[in-house]
Amino acid sequence: DLGSGDGRNVIAAAKRGARAHGIEYNGELVELSKLLAAKERVSDRATFERGDVFAADFSKASVVVLFLTPEMNIRLRPKLLALKAGARIVANTFAIGDWNPDQSFTTSDNCEKFCSGRLWVVPAKVAGVWKLPQGALVIKQNYQSFSGTLTTGNGAVPIAGRLRGDQIAFAAGGTQYTGRVDGAVMEGFARK
Repeated sequence: DLGSGDGRNVIAAAKRGARAHGIEYNGELVELSKLLAAKERVSDRATFERGDVFAADFSKASVVVLFLTPEMNIRLRPKLLALKAGARIVANTFAIGDWNPDQSFTTSDNCEKFCSGRLWVVPAKVAGVWKLPQGALVIKQNYQSFSGTLTTGNGAVPIAGRLRGDQIAFAAGGTQYTGRVDGAVMEGFARK
């Protein structure tokens, strides 16, 4: 949890069995969080540190929780996009600039303000030229969406597709491609 405040999100995750970590700039809130975690008997799974979220290393996180201003979210975007493909980012209310969420939700149950959330799944990095058995795939990526061309002996056809973590899907001509991206390797199936 970046900007973990009183630790409520970290403690809630720990109560559900997760290992959770909060980074908070305010030292008094960090100490309060530690006390609350001890009171809930989750100190072994809920940890906190005083730190600057922009300088902190959270590169191994599989889930990141944000309730920061839109400007702070935009500043964090490069570090968020550098997380492992498939990592999830959940934000209360505020967007991450022009990076469209994979899912948005709103609740009205006993909620007066800040009643919406957004989920992003960090996409694999696929921009560039990929060599396929049947030709070359050139991809221009915009977060979890991409476009480009597939060039084979029959010529070039436009492609358009989406990523959800390391899962890739795109159409080229009359063929649907689905698969998985692992670094510089893309594996999958083609169906007409």
